[in-house]
Amino acid sequence: MRDPITFTDRLRISFAWLINPTVEFLDKLGVTPNMLTIVGFLGISVGAWFAAQGNFPMAGLMVLLMTPFDALDGALARRRGESQEFGAFVDSVSDRYGELVVYGGLLWWASLDHNHWLAIASYLGAFGSVLVSYIRARAQSVGLEAKVGLLSRVERYFILGPTLLFNIPLIGVSIIAIGANLTAIQRIWHVRSEARKLASAKPTPRKTAARKPRK
Repeated sequence: MRDPITFTDRLRISFAWLINPTVEFLDKLGVTPNMLTIVGFLGISVGAWFAAQGNFPMAGLMVLLMTPFDALDGALARRRGESQEFGAFVDSVSDRYGELVVYGGLLWWASLDHNHWLAIASYLGAFGSVLVSYIRARAQSVGLEAKVGLLSRVERYFILGPTLLFNIPLIGVSIIAIGANLTAIQRIWHVRSEARKLASAKPTPRKTAARKPRK
């Protein structure tokens, strides 16, 4: 079955005119995919630090500036002909760390500011975000795909970044808290449907009649 085209895929196709020359330039400079992954993670971590200080506009700016690195490291690895399995693994793990560290910064500020609603929304946002990624990884481990849903990581960053930038973090993380958990439910339902299709497509074993013992 052909994988569905996600919003992230569409962005990469739409901005190929910008991504490809940038990747070519970085390759000539000797930049490696892992360098981009590390820079992206460090930048997101700086954004998380700003969030923990209550400086949400700077946190949002860092999130928006670091988001394109996710597209560049994979494209650079493909251009350099490097093994993508471990690189994709490292990239995925650093993405999870980066996203969770931002929620950690928001939770830290919420606890200092006694902002219970922001704390709850940040926790639920982190909870849903982890589940969205875990469900896809678990589905792939059993030979299924689960790229469907409302809010993948890129969509979540496109919500989180601007709402932090405009100093309305509660709105952003509340949308993510609802949308990410709905996405997790969508993916669970999708995997259930795909598993049932696979089960129904398998031929049922023929039953052989038991032989009667000879007298």
